[in-house]
Amino acid sequence: MNGYELVAEILRKEGVDWMACFPANPLIEVIARHSIRPVIFRSERAGIHAADGYSRLMDGEKFGVFCMQRGPGSENAFGGVAQAFGDGIPVLILADSDVTTNQDMTVSFRTPKNFRHISKWADTIRSPERISAMFRRAFNEMRTGRRGPVVLELPRDVMAADVPEAAQSYVAAKAGKFLPPQSDIVSAVDALLNAKRPFIWSGQGTLMGAASGSLMEFAELAGIPVMTTMPGKSGFNEKHPLSLGATNLTYSGQARKWLDESDVIFAVGTSMSGTHYGQRPPDGKTLIHCSADLSDINRDYDIDIPLPGDAKLVLDAMIGIAKGKVSEPGHGRRAKTEREIKESRDPWMESWQPILTSDEIPVNPYRVIWEMDQVIDQDTSVVTHDAGHPRDQMMPFYTATVPHSYIGWGKTTHLGYGLGLMIGAKMAKPERFCVSFMGDAAFGHCGMDVETAVRNDIPITIVVINNSGMGGYKEGMPTAYERYGSSALSGNYAALAESLGAKGIRVEQPDGVGVALQQARAENESGNTVLVEVITSMENRMSKP
Repeated sequence: MNGYELVAEILRKEGVDWMACFPANPLIEVIARHSIRPVIFRSERAGIHAADGYSRLMDGEKFGVFCMQRGPGSENAFGGVAQAFGDGIPVLILADSDVTTNQDMTVSFRTPKNFRHISKWADTIRSPERISAMFRRAFNEMRTGRRGPVVLELPRDVMAADVPEAAQSYVAAKAGKFLPPQSDIVSAVDALLNAKRPFIWSGQGTLMGAASGSLMEFAELAGIPVMTTMPGKSGFNEKHPLSLGATNLTYSGQARKWLDESDVIFAVGTSMSGTHYGQRPPDGKTLIHCSADLSDINRDYDIDIPLPGDAKLVLDAMIGIAKGKVSEPGHGRRAKTEREIKESRDPWMESWQPILTSDEIPVNPYRVIWEMDQVIDQDTSVVTHDAGHPRDQMMPFYTATVPHSYIGWGKTTHLGYGLGLMIGAKMAKPERFCVSFMGDAAFGHCGMDVETAVRNDIPITIVVINNSGMGGYKEGMPTAYERYGSSALSGNYAALAESLGAKGIRVEQPDGVGVALQQARAENESGNTVLVEVITSMENRMSKP
């Protein structure tokens, strides 16, 4: 067999049954012959978004794969890989390449050289004998430590060459996981049980490490509330009375209260990165930090008790220790904690209720989020925001329940990311109702891939809030807006969706939103992709100081 055929066999052994791609790569034809489905997108970036969304829902059991052509294909893929790297998502990127004899002479974009700082690992396969070893390392990198995209460059002469029989065998690498010293775990449990007002700050590592059940068991045992990061949203059931909700730039009233008043914070499965799109722990707190990436700990904050290790292993160890120290479930404080959470949540929600249920026309975008939260069955759906105001408005008010019922993202905050994510989510969980919530500016970046979902029979729903502009930008460029309409947009997106083969639903009345969402789910179940366009106001209020 040649190199391409060996790659196809390796992908099959790793459980890959589909591959996102655009526009051409010799590997596409070969994987099709090996019964791996190629899904061709309208752009490189959207294909990577879909592979990313798939990986997020598979908990390390399977990974999204994307391949592109040499030169401009790699150039156009850069943004998608950068977003996956920012969010710590394992995606395998397979780049076409010139033959090795031309690589030093050509001016073509060199993928590994340019992608090394936005990937966990990037390299070139330089001989047929090294194909199995390089792919073994690639999948191992995606399974261990901090997750992230991995890039392999496939030179055409190497891949077209015969692979010696001795180099054809492939055995998948097993993921390595580790724990901190037992004494540190005991110290962390003691600090939390003895704290006056502790809380748990849970991130994406808990969610993708299949540790949500362990997190809930420990929280209930110790009577400690849980707040999630934006990428960790849905890692803890937000209907649970110990839930503080999720945070990014915005947050719930109860989350703000515990951030300010807590004395001990246990951050688990999160990098605690000091980004613009997340909260920072106030000074004066005792910080306990569990992360599978050693470089996270003591990077942005002084950590009192470091717990380097796998989130599930650490939480399970903490449960075992706590059971020997807690005289009753909830540590005698759970009922009081739940009551205080409710006492802070209720007035916050009451203050927002007139906005969430507003009957104003054009429709207030918070009314759209409210209708989504009331109509969508969270346990059987996957929902995501897009960048900008849709993200910040949705984060506190949409309720995530079971793991992966919501995809939170956005450290590098690319507009248009949500549509591809939902295509990948639907590939991972075809039984789920997959909904992307975005603004009209975001739709401009990804709209043509509605046709990708239609063409490939991947029925998703896109909710576009059309406020005829870019939210929040008008105030920063008043002269440009007044003279030239610089942040204004226009378009009939439901009609555009219809022209691409989807079902388009245009909503102009508040009471039509819920009806449209119910219709969209029915259409998805019949195999049709749907775009719900809601004509909304330019709402700029946010749940934050």
